[in-house]
Amino acid sequence: QVQLVESGGGLVQAGGSLNLSCAASGRTFSSYAMGWFRQAPGKEREFVAAINWSGGVTSYANSVKGRFTFSRDNAKNTVYLQMNSLKLEDTADYYCAAAERFTTYSSRYDYWGKGTQVTVSS
Repeated sequence: QVQLVESGGGLVQAGGSLNLSCAASGRTFSSYAMGWFRQAPGKEREFVAAINWSGGVTSYANSVKGRFTFSRDNAKNTVYLQMNSLKLEDTADYYCAAAERFTTYSSRYDYWGKGTQVTVSS
């Protein structure tokens, strides 16, 4: 069982940065692949980024590639999503999730946090 708690969301101007964190409980955190997803109002949840158990492999949605960086610190049971050059269209609720295997498919994630809201203003 893994419990996930996101933090770091907020209101930021376009072009600004935010660093989201996701703290995990559970002794086996380091064995899980992790992902970030987001859901904007009126839209379906979409993949943002994924990272494997060691942090050595990452994948990003094209819309965030080059602007977002996904990392993890297994000693702290925490993953991070550094978001730079934020755009209006990045506004959404952001969720972290844990999966047994590295994947970009939301259906393959077993555990989810409750989300943190990111609002990008002009």
